[in-house]
Amino acid sequence: MSPELLMIFVKNPVEGKVKTRLAKTVGHAKALEVYGELVAHTNAVAKKIPFDKAVFYSDEILTDDIFDPKHFQKYDQEGSDLGKRMLNAFKLAFGKRYRRVVIIGSDSFEITPRIIKQAFEELNTNNFVIGPSHDGGYYLLGMSALHVSLFKNKKWSHDEVLQDTLIDIRNMNGTYKLLKELIDVDNEEDLLNSKKNAGV
Repeated sequence: MSPELLMIFVKNPVEGKVKTRLAKTVGHAKALEVYGELVAHTNAVAKKIPFDKAVFYSDEILTDDIFDPKHFQKYDQEGSDLGKRMLNAFKLAFGKRYRRVVIIGSDSFEITPRIIKQAFEELNTNNFVIGPSHDGGYYLLGMSALHVSLFKNKKWSHDEVLQDTLIDIRNMNGTYKLLKELIDVDNEEDLLNSKKNAGV
């Protein structure tokens, strides 16, 4: 067991339930295909991280997917909204005595091992680290101790999530580092730009 844990939130790959905004222009079958590519990219990046890793599934744990159980702990996401699900994941991690915990989604072709490693490094000198996304949210959140307020009173999937989170951190006089801004793939334009920026 390392002192660090990388947590990955994924959705179970069901046509019609993933990348629904993207599906409005490319169709549900293509949206599912794109999501599969995003998850594969996230898996490839995570495998290069030399810390403990855990995957949290939206509906049910998959034992035979690309996340090798030899290298990834596997859990269900628990909670009625994204905030509660993330909070419960962080509670689990800190309950297991991890000291630096980072969570990412599976929505960007631009995320790299270097970015994730930088996030863990920043937690040596900061209370928090955040990877802002172009839509006003974030693709990465890390902390060195559990702070429940970051997951309360937020409009999830809203363009003010990042700013509201930063207000919470400043109100507690916390220290933080912002990483490089990336594109989360929500629509067709995001898909094209994210792949272009990532060179894929």
